[in-house]
Amino acid sequence: MAMRKDQDRAKLFTRRAALLAGGQGLAFAALAARMYYLQVVEADRFATLAEDNRVNPRLLPPPRGRILDRFGIVLADNRQDYRAVIVREQARNVDAVLERLSEIVGLTPEDRKRIMKEMRSRRAFVPVKVRENLSWEEVSRIEVNTPDLPGVAIEVGQTRNYPHGEITAHALGYVAAVSESELTGDPLLELPGFRIGKDGLERGYETMLRGAAGSSQVEVNAVGRVIRELARNEPEPGTDLTVTLDAGLQRFLFERLSLETAASAVVMDTMNGDVLALASTPSFDANKFAAGLTTADWQAWVNNPLKPLTNKAIAGQYAPGSTFKMIVALAALAGGLDPSHRVFCTGQTSLGTAKFHCWKKGGHGSLDMIGGLKHSCDLYFYDVARRAGIDKIAEVARLFGFGKPVGIDLPRERSGLMPDRNWKLANFGEPWQPGETLVAGIGQGFTLSTPLQLAVMTARIANGRYAVKPRLVRTEEAESPPELGILDEHMRIVQEGMSRVTNEVGGTAYGARIQEPGMAMAGKTGTAQVRRITLAERLKGVKKNEDLPWEQRDHALFVGFAPVGAPRYACAVVVEHGGGGSKVAAPIARDVLTEAQRRNSAGEGPVQRVAEGA
Repeated sequence: MAMRKDQDRAKLFTRRAALLAGGQGLAFAALAARMYYLQVVEADRFATLAEDNRVNPRLLPPPRGRILDRFGIVLADNRQDYRAVIVREQARNVDAVLERLSEIVGLTPEDRKRIMKEMRSRRAFVPVKVRENLSWEEVSRIEVNTPDLPGVAIEVGQTRNYPHGEITAHALGYVAAVSESELTGDPLLELPGFRIGKDGLERGYETMLRGAAGSSQVEVNAVGRVIRELARNEPEPGTDLTVTLDAGLQRFLFERLSLETAASAVVMDTMNGDVLALASTPSFDANKFAAGLTTADWQAWVNNPLKPLTNKAIAGQYAPGSTFKMIVALAALAGGLDPSHRVFCTGQTSLGTAKFHCWKKGGHGSLDMIGGLKHSCDLYFYDVARRAGIDKIAEVARLFGFGKPVGIDLPRERSGLMPDRNWKLANFGEPWQPGETLVAGIGQGFTLSTPLQLAVMTARIANGRYAVKPRLVRTEEAESPPELGILDEHMRIVQEGMSRVTNEVGGTAYGARIQEPGMAMAGKTGTAQVRRITLAERLKGVKKNEDLPWEQRDHALFVGFAPVGAPRYACAVVVEHGGGGSKVAAPIARDVLTEAQRRNSAGEGPVQRVAEGA
């Protein structure tokens, strides 16, 4: 019985062993099959995945294209930027390292707060920027103290540089970090620290200046640490942009305007529309945007009532004042008025119960059209405007660039305002009044213009025939400007009146004439009121500008072209709350037009090939 039990037990063990062996055999067979599938059948796919995990592609930002003036002078380029970075895992005691580094180059509490915040959001081996735009002396101090600064290293990059600073800021614009709203899916825009054009030419020609990204393939370990670079495809630098500005004239204009509290001006080539200088003061240093603007700088600019960030040359809107009288004269001539038509100025006139005054209290006596321009007689142009009518005045004004953007290749240009009957009805629900025509006749009322529009008007009058369009970049595709459709004899009347303003005794700008032989300018003064003068004040005596608070003083304007015999340069100047145009704005235009002729600023510069999409 015991033997039988032993035999049964042996048989049971044998069966179990056989089952276990069979199970193990099946398991090994399944494992072998799986290994065969992974290593043979799926070998190529997993090799690719392994390579992707081992090799990381990285974008390389391209150097930004330079901006050059018409004679090749650099207006914007790139400079080396030394910055200090820290790697947390190498630093070990980050607070101690930052404390030591602060003694060497100076770190504000805000800097340290930012560094710690970035460290918490990044892996321990990823560098975090500590300071950028380090001077060579600061770099040297850090390098000398490297043994005491574990984890700290110096990196070299590029920062946009504007050699002329605030002098060219409004024309060139600036670059700054990409905002979320500007992301287009282009991975280049997502690179940390990458900057794009935000205003001016930097924005208008961003695609051309930006260039194309390069790439680098780096070998990394399992946690993403870089081991070595395997391949590199250099980025394609942005294309250099040659503009129409004359850097020397630009500097002269800016420095001349800076003598006033706030002013703007534009100088144009009357024949092709090249903008030779364009300035607005006060200005700002575009280098501060490129380097990383501080909160204090931003608040100082934004809160400044003189609006230094606004390019007033293209976005400032002012009543044109008496500089508009050439348009009124041309409208009246187009309507059939004879230039010999005379008006006797007594100093004031009436329309119904309203009285309209001339700037000269005692009046000018009898004047024809050329005399009306020479003396800038308000009563003459009240009469002429009434005869022409507001719709005809608006029609001619639009031919000369009023009431719509003139199309310069800069962002944020404003349109000004040229009213007519339909505009008044659409915006106020009221009919146009006869008195409003008289006010429009001297460039007041609803009419608004930018300094650029005034320069365009002057350039078109100066060349006498063509509707030249302002441009800051010359291109091969530029079309010939269309003709204005104004009769030559009408243009000559206006040109002669402007010449007498500056070159004949009694002209409102005779004291600001150019006396150098062959450089004489023609022009027109303008004074635009910013406040209403009451009857009570007129009875007591109108207050002089110098007796008023600055913000209540008249704007001073002047437009002119030179030389009179063969006009090549047109200029418009607006001095905010400067007072009289003849005393303040005209001397600025005189100096600038003289300098442009001395420099031969309209000398031919290279034609720009503009990339598609720029």
